[in-house]
Formats: sequence, C-alpha cells, structure tokens
Amino acid sequence: MLGQMGPWLILGFLVAGVLSVCISPAWVERHLGGRGLVPVVKAALLGVPLPLCSCGVIPVGASIRRHGASRAATTSFLLSTPQTGVDSILVTYGLLGPVMAIFRPVAALATGLVGGALVQLLGESDRIDDGETDRIDDGAVPECKESCCDHDAKGNAVVRALSYGFVTLPRDIGVALLVGVVIAGAITALVPEDFLTGHFASGIVAILLMIVVGIPLYVCATASVPIAAGFIVAGASPGAALAFLIAGPATNAATFTTVWKLLGRRTALLFIATVAGSAIGSGLLLDWLITELTPQLAPACHAPHGVGWQTHLWAITLLAVIGFSYAATTSHTHRRQDSPEEPPEESLPGRSRIRLRVTGMTCSHCAESVRRSLAECDGVAAAEVDLSDGLTIVTGTQLDAERLVVVVTELGYAASVEESG
Repeated sequence: MLGQMGPWLILGFLVAGVLSVCISPAWVERHLGGRGLVPVVKAALLGVPLPLCSCGVIPVGASIRRHGASRAATTSFLLSTPQTGVDSILVTYGLLGPVMAIFRPVAALATGLVGGALVQLLGESDRIDDGETDRIDDGAVPECKESCCDHDAKGNAVVRALSYGFVTLPRDIGVALLVGVVIAGAITALVPEDFLTGHFASGIVAILLMIVVGIPLYVCATASVPIAAGFIVAGASPGAALAFLIAGPATNAATFTTVWKLLGRRTALLFIATVAGSAIGSGLLLDWLITELTPQLAPACHAPHGVGWQTHLWAITLLAVIGFSYAATTSHTHRRQDSPEEPPEESLPGRSRIRLRVTGMTCSHCAESVRRSLAECDGVAAAEVDLSDGLTIVTGTQLDAERLVVVVTELGYAASVEESG
C-alpha cells in the first residue's frame, strides 16, 4: 500500500504546496461572499482541489462565514472540500485506478452543489452572527478589510510551497495516513477475498453499511483511500468503496455538531442528508455504469497488486518524507508574520498579554484559523498559537479576554483563559 501510494502522494504533496501559495484562505473568503447560487458553485469548485481534511475545513468554513459567505456557500464548501484534494485524487489514481480517480472528485463537486442548493432553498434565513439580516446584495463580493486580507505573505514562494507540501501537510495527515495503511493491510492480509460477497458486496445494503461506518468516523480524504482499497480486495464493489470515500471524509461526529452550531439545526440536517444521499446515489451509479454499460472498466477500479523493488523504494521514500515532517518541527507555532517589528513592550502604554489554552486543534489549518481569527479582534497586535499543546498567546492593548474566548469557540474549539495581565 505504501509503495503504490508513494509516487502519487509525493506528487500530491508538491501540487498541494503550490496551491497553498497560490490560493490563500483570505483569497477564498473574498470570492465566496454574497447570496444566490453563484457563490455555491464557486465554493464547490474551490473545495475539490484544496487539501483540507474534515477537521481543518471546519475553522476555514467558520472564517468564510464570518467574512460574508452565505449559509449555502459555506455548506457547499464544507461538503466538497474534505472529500478530495490534489493529494487524495492522485493517491486514488495510484491505488484504485483512473475510473475512481475521475468519479470521486465529480461526486464531491455534485455533493457540494446539491447541498448548497438545498440549503439555499430549505435552510434557515441567511443571517449573520449578531442576528441582523445580512445586507450583502445578491452576487456582490464583500471586500475583507481585516488584517488577514491586507497583506502579501512574505518569504520565497518556492520555499513556502515546499515547506507546506513536504513539512506541514505530511505532518498533518501522517498519523491518520499510516493508521489507514495499517487497517488496509490488515483487511487485505487477514480478510478472505470473498468475505464481502453476496449481499454485502454491492447494492444498497453494502452502500448503507459503508455509510454507517463512514459518517461518524474521522478519516481524512487521503487516509480513506487505502481503507477503501482494502474493502475492494475483501470483495466490496467499487460503488460501495466510493460510498465510504464520500461518507468517511465528508463528515464525522465533530463536524456535524460544529455545523449544527455554526449554521443551524436545519442546515446541519440537510448537510448530513446530502452526504448520505450523495454516497448512495454515487455508489449505485458507479456500480451500474461498470456492470451494465462498461464492465471492461471494472478491473480499473480495483486496488493494484504486485510488489517490486520500485515499490519498496517508494514506500521508504514516503516514510522518510513523513518522518522528516515530524523531525523538522518538534513544536509548530503559528504567529503573525505580516506585522512590523514590535516596539518594546514598555514603550506601549496599556499593553497587555493574555494566555489562552485551546483544545481540539488537530492540524496546521486549525492552528492557523485560530491565529487569524484572534488577529482580527480589536486591539490585538500579535497572536501566537502552538499546535502541540494548544498554548495561545495574544498581545495588544485593551484586550477583551471574554471576546477572545468567544472567537475561538465559534470556530468549534474549546478555550479558557490561563493568564491575563
């Protein structure tokens, strides 16, 4: 599994690094504001290639919501983004073949479009956090004037792309990826190939089983691929595997509760219904296309076999990249890089510092979203977030500790004040 994933995942890391430089969260926020279906389409299209997992997409979704995105556009983004990414698409091609690699992002795009449209038609009235009606004109894109949007990232673009692609991203998904590989290896080695034949191999029963397994489970888009390959080796149909690839990354228990809090009860129910409906519809459609129209494509949807010296070499290379990503940063601290050099603390009257303890962050996207949200608060001069232990230090003038805690909890995390002064 590691060897077959290796070349495609490393290429995916590189492309993801380039995307991280070319497409910033601030850029995404500026293009998803306004009402109507146009922002919904933009959100679904933007979400497909972005390498955001189902935990990292939540704070980004909360951020674009605060910056003017409608409930429908936010829902579309939250549905399409965690299902795929350039890295997971390439790994899907390497392990499951070209048919699944094409069908999977198309299904993610359709899920985002359908979910966003349903929320537009049936969801809660589109109101912003303070309870007032959102006055953004239809089709208008609000201009973000906060600190997160008024600067260009510093540093060499190539260095930043390589740093994200081969340090930050592998560190974020490394553990989940290796766990997925171990699970897939266990399924492949220990479960007989005909174990899932019959009622559990294909059809609505198999797809529903994959949905029941996938919806509450946390698994990222890339780590879900080897598990799906293991299911196929055990006898599951490509459609059933696709249902798991949709339901697993798209949501989990934490995602659902956060969407409920962020967008409302009705929107959360539409969200989970869209995931289930998309998994059922896409799975049945893929099995029908393969068995009825193009049965010769069925082998292209199965996990490849065969191990040579190149496979071992790629497995070693992939493990080395993941190991290097952890060794390169023993503790990963996010801080504002755009602010000018801070003057001495004693030269600033009324300067204060607040230490927060934030729990629930699992990846660099989580930490960066917390940092950016805190940096936007009134009076904040600098914000630092340590992902390893959740320690967050905010400095500035006339800081409101309660407001800082609220800002963090709105992103779906827990926060408490450890020190204020």
